[in-house]
Amino acid sequence: MTFNIEKSMRSLVSVLGIFLALFMVSCEDDDHAHEEEHVDAEGFILESDGTEIYREFKGTKTGSVTLAVGATLEVSVHFLGDDGKELEHEEHEGEEEEEGSLRVSGFNSSVATVEVEEGHDDGDDDHGHEEEMALEITGVSAGSTNFKLELMHDGHADYTSTNNVPITVQ
Repeated sequence: MTFNIEKSMRSLVSVLGIFLALFMVSCEDDDHAHEEEHVDAEGFILESDGTEIYREFKGTKTGSVTLAVGATLEVSVHFLGDDGKELEHEEHEGEEEEEGSLRVSGFNSSVATVEVEEGHDDGDDDHGHEEEMALEITGVSAGSTNFKLELMHDGHADYTSTNNVPITVQ
């Protein structure tokens, strides 16, 4: 009788082991597919009229945003990969492009306002129009402030600036 129980237990453990191994492989594939939906940015560049005015890469920052009281500055936002190069926007055939959206916070609106521009056209693709991420910064009064930049996707930030972007209004 003990021989049959022992044999049954070995069979049960073997079946559970196989099930667990298949489950873990299945979860790894799901995690990998989920990761592909997120942007793995290591920094970003702010450009105005094609000129870089601010860069943050792996925590190091250069440049600043400076504008006059009453002036409005349109800046395009380009996210950088681990190699420091701009991340390309990928469109999948038959799907709408869902690259995420920008969110800004933390600025003092009595000094400057920072708004996300929807559907900014940089005129830089083969058809003359490419939608890109952009901000509109308006100087309200002389002083300085800063803002945090986030790339949002599915209700959470895929990327958050490690430094606040400085703004000086003169």
